[in-house]
Amino acid sequence: MAPRANWKGYLKLSLVSCAVALFPATSTSQRVRFNILSRKTGHRVRYDVVDVETGDPVPDDDRVKGYKVDNDAYVLVEEDELDKVALESTHTIDIESFVPRSEVDAIYLDSPYYLLPDDRIAQEAFAVIREAMKKEDMVGLARVVLNRRERIVMIEPRSKGLLVTTMHYKNEVRNDAVDFEDIPNLKISSDMLDLAVHIVDTKTAHFDPAKFEDRYEQALAELIQSKRAGETITPKPVSRPSNVVNLMDALRRSVQSEKGVGGAKPGKQAKEAKPGKAASATARAKSTAKDAAPAKRKRMKRAG
Repeated sequence: MAPRANWKGYLKLSLVSCAVALFPATSTSQRVRFNILSRKTGHRVRYDVVDVETGDPVPDDDRVKGYKVDNDAYVLVEEDELDKVALESTHTIDIESFVPRSEVDAIYLDSPYYLLPDDRIAQEAFAVIREAMKKEDMVGLARVVLNRRERIVMIEPRSKGLLVTTMHYKNEVRNDAVDFEDIPNLKISSDMLDLAVHIVDTKTAHFDPAKFEDRYEQALAELIQSKRAGETITPKPVSRPSNVVNLMDALRRSVQSEKGVGGAKPGKQAKEAKPGKAASATARAKSTAKDAAPAKRKRMKRAG
């Protein structure tokens, strides 16, 4: 069953416009969901809206939105008053500008939607706007009202349609300098960097979302099946990595372990993609590991 459109309106580029429909590009309907039950009766629990002071239930007709302006003072806003706050972007996605996709920082991106023409008349104008962006390799920036709130959106061609991604406003994105300011600027030795680059090269592959399964959802499904079968649930031991004490030793052992678990194949892909860099990094890493190995054996011999 096709999903219901989240929004319907018009896509506008200067004087060109067409009827469009916006659909969610992702879904969480396959996730395991739980209901809250009473442990004593096994019945579902219902959450009631009650008055904080009196504890009395508040029926739908008596509920109203309020904006807090003081400790116990609120400005009440009715639903019809919210509807009267008309914005030009309520029923129109008006493309204001075009920018290179590479200039849009991923941290500003929020939720993805698919945009489709909503009738036959709209198909030609829709295709013209899509192909123009594709030819110029640009994405459009526009505004649209979703759930009564105006959002910035990025529009880009995707297959025969358009991908619309809602974006955060600048004041919604936290300044990374505040969180990162305590990270010291360290000088990394070339030997350590060469080994780390070698590991990256051996793990280089192409992005395939099918390789990433939701293991937590699988574990939940197995838990539910076990409970239905009356089996006793035994917690599985959880291993947690700790901070590396000897980083150089950990890097060398990582290089060796990648050789033993089929690391050569991704490495081959990396060499094909970046022959000069991958080959030189691999050679330097092998040289580093080779130079280190005799020294280790020599120390062990003296100790004996």
